[in-house]
Amino acid sequence: MEGWHGWDDYAPFYDWENARTVGRRDIRFWQRLAEQCGGPVLELGCGTGRVAVPVARTVDRVVGIDRSDAMLRQAQRRLRRGGRGTLLRLVRGDVRSLPFRGASRFRLVMAPYGMLQSLLRDRDLRDTLRSVFGVLRRGGTFAMDLVPDLPRWSEYARRVSLRGRGRGGAVRISLIESVRQDWSRRLTIFDQEFVERRGHMRTAHRFSLVFRTLSVRQMRGRLRRAGFTIETVLGDYTGGEWHREAETWIVLARKG
Repeated sequence: MEGWHGWDDYAPFYDWENARTVGRRDIRFWQRLAEQCGGPVLELGCGTGRVAVPVARTVDRVVGIDRSDAMLRQAQRRLRRGGRGTLLRLVRGDVRSLPFRGASRFRLVMAPYGMLQSLLRDRDLRDTLRSVFGVLRRGGTFAMDLVPDLPRWSEYARRVSLRGRGRGGAVRISLIESVRQDWSRRLTIFDQEFVERRGHMRTAHRFSLVFRTLSVRQMRGRLRRAGFTIETVLGDYTGGEWHREAETWIVLARKG
């Protein structure tokens, strides 16, 4: 299984689920970081534009790259709804081989919301870090947000995790979720079933998403081997120090 499998199927439900989990609590962090670094800014795995669109309102020249056509279509809809005047370019591509070498050099490359954990093999992460190093300007910042210790999550089967109304309120949506662990490869598999109900009609959408966890120490080591200097590790979106029980792991690295 590749880490990008399942994301096309997830696209119609990504914003619905995120509104009920992370919401917008990370957005201001990414906006402030972009303001500090200046443009141009690149977001890896920009998905539906949840981060890229608001960042593009605060800094000139933002590029979002994603492998999923379905996700990028959602991002285009978000732009049409409320992104007027933003300088955001959406690109379909593979983060392991970024198509920006040569003229493009970014001051900031962002990998929010555990994006790098969709890279399921060491070689995929290695290729991505090298590719990011190649498109950053000297002195540029590479910032990533990691979901802590997914292997510590308990396994469970067919738990109703979320319920709510879809856009417009006519559709009721339930998320039925199972979690499986592949301990040998440090992979966590989320088997997702989104059930939509319109009156007496019921439609189920089933797919799986897979994530890989590396410790902060392991990620720091891989960044150093790729040529980056570690600047800081944070434990929340307000600048708090990292600790093992932190709500998120944010690593800021610089290209020397």
